[in-house]
Amino acid sequence: MLALLLGIGLSLDPREVPSPLIGKVAPQFDLPAVKGRSQGLATHDLMGEVSLVNVFASWCVACRAEHPVLIALARRKFVAIHGLNYKDKPDDAAAWLDRWGDPYTRTGADIDGRVGIDWGVYGVPETFVIDPQGRIAYKHIGPMTEEFVHDKLLPMIEELRNGGRPARESGAAEIPLVR
Repeated sequence: MLALLLGIGLSLDPREVPSPLIGKVAPQFDLPAVKGRSQGLATHDLMGEVSLVNVFASWCVACRAEHPVLIALARRKFVAIHGLNYKDKPDDAAAWLDRWGDPYTRTGADIDGRVGIDWGVYGVPETFVIDPQGRIAYKHIGPMTEEFVHDKLLPMIEELRNGGRPARESGAAEIPLVR
């Protein structure tokens, strides 16, 4: 029995851990802006359009690897990307965004990590896809890659915009990221 459970566990993708928040309205929060930014992030900012909430920190090595993908996605202006800066020092977060670029429409500073706990964050980076009604539609654990964005994220965003119709019907999956 133990071997069977171990075999099943080893075959699972850790990036596909189910979240109890999928399908639920995003938790209530209101965060101040990261130092040097003018717009913080709150629950009401996630209403009305499909958007992403990317949880990141300056101390996160994987966040640095993911960052060029976020910058390229932001340049396409295909979806609003909001940042949730998790357990970071204000000066460090500001310096990191100034140095590597700021892909975020709004960036909230979750200095003590309480908002991250409400969102079920247990590591960074994590990215949430939010539907136009402010519900969490998907949670991606770990750094996003160009392949993930092109093959899964862009079609998912377009499908949410189309009220559940697959992206292939609209051609959105053909939007290149950096290529």
